[in-house]
Amino acid sequence: MFVAPTSTDLLLSEAEKENLYSKLIEQINKDFNLANEGIDFPQSTTPNELKVQLHEKIYRLIQYKYAELLNLLYIIDVPEDNVKQLDGADTVVLSEQIAFLVLKREWMKVWFRNNY
Repeated sequence: MFVAPTSTDLLLSEAEKENLYSKLIEQINKDFNLANEGIDFPQSTTPNELKVQLHEKIYRLIQYKYAELLNLLYIIDVPEDNVKQLDGADTVVLSEQIAFLVLKREWMKVWFRNNY
C-alpha cells in the first residue's frame, strides 16, 4: 500500500532505498518538458542537488512565470486543494512546499507504475 512520505528527505531516501530514484528523475524531466519548462536532471544528480535545484526552479517560476507554474502543476497533476492550503506569505517557503508537492506526486506515479 502506498504511504506518502512526510518530507522531501524521507521521500528521496525511500526512492533510493527502493532503487527507483533514477525513475523519479526521469519522470520529473518528462513532466517538466511536457509543460515546456525544460529541465534536465542528469542521472548523476544527487538527492540533495535534486532537492535544491527543484526548489530553485519552482522559486523562479513563482517569481517570473506564475501562469507556467500553474500549467506545470496541472500537467504533473498536483491536487489543487493541496496548493490552496499553502501559505503564500513567504515565497521561499512556498516554493519549498510546492517543490515537495511536485516530488510527492511524481514519486506516487513512479511507485505505482513499479508496483502495479
